[in-house]
Amino acid sequence: MTKRILRSMLLVSAIVLALGFAMTLGILYQYFSGELEQELKQEAEYLSAAVEGQGPDYLEELTDTEGRITLIDSDGKVLFDNTADKEKMENHKDREEFKEALSNGIGQAERVSKTLSEKTVYYARRLPNQQVLRVSTTHYTVLALVSGLIQPICYVILAMLILAGVFAYRLSKRIVDPINQLDLETPENNKAYDEIAPLLSKISSQQKEIRRQLSVAKRQQEEFTIITENMQEGLLVIDTHTSVLSLNSSALRFFGTVENPGRESVYALNRSGSFQKLIEACLSGHHSTAELQLTGRNCQLIANPVLRGGVVQGAVILMVDITEKIQRENLRREFTANVSHELKTPLTSISGFAEIIRDGYVKPEDVKKFAGNIFRESQRLITLVGDIIKISQLDEGSVPYQKENTDLYNVVKEVYTSLEGAAEASGIRLYLEGGHQKVMTVKPILTEILYNLCDNAIKYNRQGGTVTVTLGSGEDGAARIDIADTGIGIAEEEQQRVFERFYRVDKSHSKEIGGTGLGLSIVKHGAAYLGMEVKLCSVPGEGTVVTLEL
Repeated sequence: MTKRILRSMLLVSAIVLALGFAMTLGILYQYFSGELEQELKQEAEYLSAAVEGQGPDYLEELTDTEGRITLIDSDGKVLFDNTADKEKMENHKDREEFKEALSNGIGQAERVSKTLSEKTVYYARRLPNQQVLRVSTTHYTVLALVSGLIQPICYVILAMLILAGVFAYRLSKRIVDPINQLDLETPENNKAYDEIAPLLSKISSQQKEIRRQLSVAKRQQEEFTIITENMQEGLLVIDTHTSVLSLNSSALRFFGTVENPGRESVYALNRSGSFQKLIEACLSGHHSTAELQLTGRNCQLIANPVLRGGVVQGAVILMVDITEKIQRENLRREFTANVSHELKTPLTSISGFAEIIRDGYVKPEDVKKFAGNIFRESQRLITLVGDIIKISQLDEGSVPYQKENTDLYNVVKEVYTSLEGAAEASGIRLYLEGGHQKVMTVKPILTEILYNLCDNAIKYNRQGGTVTVTLGSGEDGAARIDIADTGIGIAEEEQQRVFERFYRVDKSHSKEIGGTGLGLSIVKHGAAYLGMEVKLCSVPGEGTVVTLEL
């Protein structure tokens, strides 16, 4: 800005200087020309008077005159000239000043020499005898004067331009310094030129609006970050060049990294062909989905293009963990297959026995035996259906019971009473340790849990073994129940699966001991419904301990 002001000032100074010089030279030239004409007029008057009084001989006596004096007869013949031979001079009857003097008494003319750049001024006066006395003098034209003074003029112009440059520089600095020192952070506090006060006011209002918009944008960004960071789903935003614009921690977790890639390509996170096809399809403007295996988890990616004015500007990818969904689907299919198998077995037996009886292949004395088999298989079928209903109720939380104040000691005693026959048949001794302890719980569900655990402890025990239920308290003072047996135990790799539906550790032994394979699954779902934690500790060949913490 300083340079522009300086250039403008120098240009204006040069123009003003040139115009001033030209005007001054013109004015001086006009002034001196007027003075010269006045002198010629006075000289002509003096000479005319002298010639009238003393005759033409007076002109011969003049020796110190600087101008040219010419006496012309009425017919244009030169009678006298102080600078040239009158005999050799041409007739002057056509000269402008001569004709004008004869007509008006006085005449005036100017003639310029193009070769010498000089101007000659003529002044003529008519004498009483009709002769004309002409006085003339020569002076330089403006162009001749300028050409003669070109060197000193250049020196003067150069000196004046230097002075103008110095003053213009200092003045431009003084003009610009207050502007350079403006505090644009607080425009309203500046004391500068009145002319820029509206500009400062506008800057101040714009800054306030910008700060407000930045505050809103920051708040929205913080809200967006809080929302995305608390999402279980991964969120990924990219531009048309596949550069990562934004992603949350869940997305990083899906890709198995903790380092934000910044503005790098999204392909730096995953280079699989399926992932690249998904990104390419989305950036071409199509909604796309894909399922990938990421860090051992099943992940569904849902990609949507971001459009602005019908043009793709980027893409938003949502990453959803569907591992549990797939596992549940697999469990559902497995459960359906197991239920079908478990239901088919007793129904097949019942149908077979009934068909044999119907066709009369059974002796009368064996009808009772076949009827007993049908009754036993139907009871097994009823028990299986009952267990399935219990698990469904626990899954859906639709158990038709209310919590009540329950004595754990009495519940265990009731369970032992129900299992006395089975324990005696296997030679198993039942023990109960601990005193009376009351808790608020759903008694039927708790009874079912303890029944299944104690029933398994008896079934999978050795002949003459023991089952011990211990009532106590955990570290936090909550009620605790330990069910320990001296049975066959469970291998470590099997311990996490024993609570699955229809899963049996020893499938060859399962037909001998009976059961539906849903007992521990009922324990797991019942404990979850009651808010209990189930822990299992088992050593093959030594026994198993199941702990319930309420």
